[in-house]
Order: sequence, then C-alpha cells, then structure tokens
Amino acid sequence: MANTINPHPTTPTGSGAAVTCSGLSFQWPDGTPVFDGLSLTLGRGRTGLVGANGTGKSTLLRLLAGRLRPSGGSVTVSGSLAYLPQNITLDTALRVDQALGIAERRAALRALDTGDASEEHFEAIGDDWDVEERALATLGSLGLGGVELDRTVGRMSGGETVLLRLAALLLERPDVLLLDEPTNNLDLFARRRLHEAVASWRSGALVVVSHDRELLERVDRIAELRSGSVTWYGGGWSAYEEAVAAQQETAGRMLRAAEADVRRQKRELEETRIKLDRRERHSKKMDDRRRAPRIVAGERKRSAQESADKLRGLHEDRLHAARERRAEAAEAIRDDAEIRVSLPRTAVPTGRTVLHLHELRPRFGALREGNLHVHGPERIALVGRNGAGKTTLLRTLTGELAPLSGEARTYVPLRFLPQRLDVLDEELGVAANVARTAPGLTGNDIRAQLARFLFKGARADQPAGTLSGGERFRAALAATMLATPSPQLLILDEPTNNLDAASLRQLTSALGSYRGALLIASHDLGFLGSVGITRWLLLGEELQETTAGEVRDLLEAPEGG
Repeated sequence: MANTINPHPTTPTGSGAAVTCSGLSFQWPDGTPVFDGLSLTLGRGRTGLVGANGTGKSTLLRLLAGRLRPSGGSVTVSGSLAYLPQNITLDTALRVDQALGIAERRAALRALDTGDASEEHFEAIGDDWDVEERALATLGSLGLGGVELDRTVGRMSGGETVLLRLAALLLERPDVLLLDEPTNNLDLFARRRLHEAVASWRSGALVVVSHDRELLERVDRIAELRSGSVTWYGGGWSAYEEAVAAQQETAGRMLRAAEADVRRQKRELEETRIKLDRRERHSKKMDDRRRAPRIVAGERKRSAQESADKLRGLHEDRLHAARERRAEAAEAIRDDAEIRVSLPRTAVPTGRTVLHLHELRPRFGALREGNLHVHGPERIALVGRNGAGKTTLLRTLTGELAPLSGEARTYVPLRFLPQRLDVLDEELGVAANVARTAPGLTGNDIRAQLARFLFKGARADQPAGTLSGGERFRAALAATMLATPSPQLLILDEPTNNLDAASLRQLTSALGSYRGALLIASHDLGFLGSVGITRWLLLGEELQETTAGEVRDLLEAPEGG
C-alpha cells in the first residue's frame, strides 16, 4: 500500500512549495524497502525532520539532494538546493576561500585591483563584487570571525570545519538548504552559532534532520517520519512533544476502551453459545416427550439451527470488529520500552582506586600534563572544545594509543564504547556478538539479558549489519556492558550522537542500572545531567575540575573570550 503524507492542520500551506515528492519509492540494493509511494510537500520556512532511528530520515534527505536515485516516483525542487551531510571530510590542504568556493572570484578581484582588466576576470566575478565582505560576514555570524580566508583547513578543528562547510552553503544563497545532524560533535559554542544560523534563516526552505532538542526548538514546524509516512506538527520540539503526549493519552484511552469491548464481546459470545446449547437440549427433550413426527422434528431442528447460527455469527462478527478496533488502537501506541538490566557485578566499593593519571601527555590534543585520581563509582564528565583531544585522551586511557609521556593506569576491568560503535562484527547476530565479549555466559544467560536490552526471540539472532541506528547502538551497548569480566569502569565517547529520543531514554535507563565508574565525553549537557554526573573535568592544557554551570559558560563563549 502506498505511503502518503498524513493531512494535519499545520501542514505548510500558502507559502509556496520548495520541494515536492510524488509517489516516492526507494529500496536498498538488497531489496530492503525504505519508502513506498511517499508523497510530501516541503514549503518555505524551517522544518525539523524527526523520527526514530532507522525510519529513513537521512535517506530521504539524500533523495531530495539527488545523492540517491529513487526506484519510483519523483522529486521536484523549486530553485537551487544545498546539502550538508552528516559526515563531512574536507581536504586539509585547502585554503578557507577554496573551501568556501570563492577563491576564483577573490583572485579576479585582486587582478582588477592591480590593473588587469581582462574580460575573464569580469566573467568570474559576475555581480558578486562584495564576495569577500559577504564571506567574512558569514564566517563571523558562525563564530569564525578570526579565521582568515588564506588559512588552511588543516589548521581548523572538526567543529570549525562543519561551520565552514555551512558557511560555504550559505554563501550560495540556496532556495532550499538541507542539514543532516549538523550539531553532531560540535562543542557548545559551535552549537550555539549553528542554532542562531537556523533561527535567523529567512530566505527559503530549510530542512534539518536532528536529535538536538535546542536546535529543533528554533524551527517553524516538525515533520515526523514514521512507518513510511509523514505527520506535521506546528511549532518546535516542545510543541511537538506536547502534541504527541496528548495523542498518546487519547490513544491509551481508546486502547483501554477497545480491550474492554473485546472482553465484553467474548463474554456475550460465550453466553450466547451457552444459551443456544440449553435451547437445543430443551427442544430435543420436548420433541422426545411429544413424540413429534420425525419430519416435524427435523424441520424444527433446522429452523432452530439457522436461528442459532445467525445469532452466533452476529456475536462473532462483533468480536472480530472489536479485535480490529483494538489492533488499530494498539498501532497508535508508541513503543517506548526502556532497557532494564541488573548489573550487580559491576559495583565498585567507594574507596577502590579505579583510574590514575600521572603527568600524562597524549600524542594529540591540548593536554600537556594530565593528573587525575578516580576512585569508587564516580561518574565523570569529560568536556572541552572541539579539537581539545577528548577522543585521543580516551583512547590513551584504554591503551589504544601510547602517550608521549606520563602514564595512565586502570585498576579494574574496563570497557570502551567508541563513537563509531565498531565493537560489533557485522556478519554475526546480536547474541553471537555478545558471546564474543562475554565468553563466561551461557547462551540462555545471554538471551535473557538481551531481552532486557529489547532484543527478544529471533531479534537476538539478527545480523549486526542489518540493524538500524538505534538497534545497533543497543547491541553495542549490550556487548559492552555484558562483557566478562564485568566492566567496573565504563568509558563512553559521545554516546548520544544520532540517538533518537527513545534511544536516549534507553541509554539513560541502562546507565541507571550500572554500578561501576563512568567516564563520558560529551557535548550534550542535558544528557550528562540526567545520568548523575559527580565530577566535571574540562580538558585544556590540563584537566581542570569545574561545575556544570561553569562548563556551559566557558564552552558557549568564543575562543579566547
């Protein structure tokens, strides 16, 4: 059946269609379907595209941008389109003006300033005589005011390169701008600048795929992609959450009413069956007493049977209809199951030494001399600007990288969940992946624990390579937390990247069951606050103990501010 847009009063109307999908279908080369007849209109203004992991948000953006070819239907774009993908790689040897796409126009302006009035320079410039001023203003609006146009990209941090690529797209003045998870891995200052860029967008249609709630508060409308169709909600993230909560409350009432109706129809059907059986026995007894002729008795029996069949059929139809209404009501209930796992073997006594750093200097990053002592079940947040070296420090602590000097020693079993989630064998099922890290557990034990990570029955055998983003995260988390020996120090690197709201709640509930020490590198202060952080470490030239409030103030300020 074709998936079409669900009408809603807040569907963009009257603002002019910027992007139109008509009967859009797409499937992966292995035959896995993503969309089947999706029809969708995106108007001017700012649209936040949300949905559970694996619903096809990034795939839809790639189809709109022409990076993927649909298997059916069409995409129509009014005007020019620019696209910012999730993973950005820029040549580190490029100059900033080359990355911005203005190097040729700058060179032509320089040539004209020196008196070279060749026609080719005028053609290169066109009407864009203020390109340098526009470029510097755009960089400044994104917090890159100190970046010279002649600087090389290799001298910029990862977060700065994301903002640089966004600046290049903004300079194109596109009619349609598509952003896919633009705040992933950005520090708070870079996130704030990107938030402001989205909030100030006025020139056409902007579509942003994101799990960043603060960013989604700045859009005009939310488009939720679910089960291959789109539902519209007016306003930003808070308005969307309120609307969904109201819908779920209504859906819950309808489901309870439908379940009560099913029970009532079952009871009435059973009562009807009992009544008909009694009537049939009574009729047979009366015929025997009257010694009615066989033909008369047979006619009475057929008539009674027909009446009974009609009555029974009526009640069976009512029960069937009640079950259908119950199924429809159940479909409207969202699956927000939480991970509930017991991990008592991960507990660490309060006085136990867990991790010790002495004059540690990693191979990369800002840290010149790190000293740290971790004991007991502490929960430590590691924060810092992009390029400060958080991932490098974590990989040094786990032994993946050797330090330039100093030492890092762990005194308890340690497990590391990296950003890339590359702890899984793509060819193996979820249970088999957990068995690799937990050789001491029986198959039954593994499956019992995986059920608590929401992999029940046959889903525990699903190959890791076929999992959606959220499922893959849960599988990697299970393989990490269920490992033997039980990890008493758990290190997580940007664990909330790409997680939808349900997956984020699942991660939070799983960490609530964990009894060991936690070290988490993250830019998501809301998430860090939800997992009971006990110490905040700001990574710079040294490891500086601070507070959550100081962290926000420091990281939202411009570099050197």
